Amino acid sequence: AIAEHWRGGRDGSGPATSLLPAVYHRAPTRLLSRLWGVLTGLALPRWLRRPLLALYVWAFSVNMAEAAEEDLSGYRSLGELFRRPLKPWVRPIAPHDMVSPADGCIVHLGRVRRSCLEQVKGVTYSLESFLGPQDWREDGGQGLFPWGHRLYQCVIYLAPGDYHRFHSPTDWHIQHRRHFPGSLMSVSPSVVRWIPGLFCHNERVVLSGEWAHGFFSLTAVGATNVGSIRIYCDQDLRTNCARHVQGRYHDLSYLAWAGPAGVPAPKGAGLGEFNLGSTIVLLFQGPRRFGFRTRAGRRVRVGQTLGSL
Repeated sequence: AIAEHWRGGRDGSGPATSLLPAVYHRAPTRLLSRLWGVLTGLALPRWLRRPLLALYVWAFSVNMAEAAEEDLSGYRSLGELFRRPLKPWVRPIAPHDMVSPADGCIVHLGRVRRSCLEQVKGVTYSLESFLGPQDWREDGGQGLFPWGHRLYQCVIYLAPGDYHRFHSPTDWHIQHRRHFPGSLMSVSPSVVRWIPGLFCHNERVVLSGEWAHGFFSLTAVGATNVGSIRIYCDQDLRTNCARHVQGRYHDLSYLAWAGPAGVPAPKGAGLGEFNLGSTIVLLFQGPRRFGFRTRAGRRVRVGQTLGSL
């Protein structure tokens, strides 16, 4: 009976259900992640690289045959192995309108209804709490649900052994970046089911702009041991810094230097990278005829078809 009490009872309710997420939410995940970032950035002596990095490759089933550099001794640190580039021909880009921006597992995809997004099936959070106010847009965000269009979402989880770079899923222009400092809790599906609104608590970088059918955004969500999120076109971005205050966000418009259309992001082009695993969330307008060509629970790779008109 005592064990059942702390597990939360047969129905999942009880002290553990509310206490353990609260305790975990207050854990020093940001500090631990910064320390992990320091460790993974340490240069390894050449004689130690192959045996040490081989343990990581074995533990997480990393496919080194796809890597541009297959020889583990060519990676100076564990961080370099995380961010390894691939051979250009191993990720062909499908001809469809929307392709996967990352290697990973699709956690959820579908329409956005009543301005609620889904972390996993049955666990929701609000659109505004995730993106923040759309005051940077001329219409203030009122045009996110225009007549004849719908808002769609797709959530992709990157495991530690996955390729950690992410790419443009379609042809679009990035106009704005919003950086939310926050927690760095795990984004593994088991934890995501456990903590409602986790994606709104975690540090994240929201890239927003336009594609041929209206609003388009790609959000890189940080996680435990993700020491940084890097956006290739944005050298000013600094994530998981001690000076950042949780609860605030930092905006940057790309229009001032990229022109009125924003930064072009052709389908398949590299956008950025994580340290270790994390999550990508796509939110975009599309006509009613848009349809996803895959489903939740499937593994995808960069360039594989997500959907088409």
